[in-house]
Amino acid sequence: MKIAISSTGKNIESNVSDVFGRCPYFVIVEIKDKEFEITQIIENKSTSQKTGAGISTGQLIAEKGAEAVITGNVGPRALDVLNQFNIKIYSGSGTIKQAVQEFIKGNLEQTKGSGCEGCRYKE
Repeated sequence: MKIAISSTGKNIESNVSDVFGRCPYFVIVEIKDKEFEITQIIENKSTSQKTGAGISTGQLIAEKGAEAVITGNVGPRALDVLNQFNIKIYSGSGTIKQAVQEFIKGNLEQTKGSGCEGCRYKE
């Protein structure tokens, strides 16, 4: 499974970004047999857009073939794009490594709507 994680930096120890559309980077990981590896680091060029960053970013993630996203918060327009491509959205925090490990364990909450601040790990 290919997952895109919104990131504050370019490596596995970077934090999950609180925002999706204007996060600085995406770390793309491939999960196989409960193990993962980074397959790509993408600089998010949509951060400088005055409007439409969520839409462009959603399209970028879809083009990369991601089946899921881990992020802190997704706006309504980005949510629409991700839903159009059937990309699942999970709310995560901490480092990229921690968030992916929690995803593998099944401990991340799948979000249904935008603005899901505060929905992090399952209880």
